[in-house]
Amino acid sequence: MAQDTKSILLVGVGGQGTILASKILSQGLLHFGFDVKMSEIHGMSQRGGSVTTHVRFGKKVDSPIISKGSADILVAFEKVEAARYLDFLKRDGKLIVNNYEIYSLPVITGVASYPEDVTDKLKTIVNDTKVFNAFELADKLGNSKAQNIVLLGALVAGIGLAELDWNSVLEELIPEKMLDLNKKAFELGLML
Repeated sequence: MAQDTKSILLVGVGGQGTILASKILSQGLLHFGFDVKMSEIHGMSQRGGSVTTHVRFGKKVDSPIISKGSADILVAFEKVEAARYLDFLKRDGKLIVNNYEIYSLPVITGVASYPEDVTDKLKTIVNDTKVFNAFELADKLGNSKAQNIVLLGALVAGIGLAELDWNSVLEELIPEKMLDLNKKAFELGLML
């Protein structure tokens, strides 16, 4: 892997907007002159299963696939997903976690229980961990579905590209009726 290449793994549950956030990120990085490769895995996403997206960018990127232990940033749209994919993060990587719970069918039916203290455990493992509830923040803006854009804003700040014109990228990819809300969600994420 070339040293100028950055690897970002976005993980979530089907329906959280993980793939849209990845597409906006990738389109923006292309727009700003980076070589970008993106790969998405949907695994039962329509039924609340895991969704992962690999985004790699730099001067020249050969493959979109992020191997275990090589992600610079892991963005988890649901906190158990952060724990599930933590082994992909570099030792000195950054972790961004949506402090939000989505219960699987075994948890809902009482066969299993939702793990306790997930974010506290993650913070003891990863020094650079940012935890916030993007669902609640987006809900306060008017639509909880914009949680993915709040997380995207935090990610963009985390990779040090906040000064670029992301509004133009949002304008390309977000329907006009949702654009103002998503711009606010993005700005909020940048400030976290």
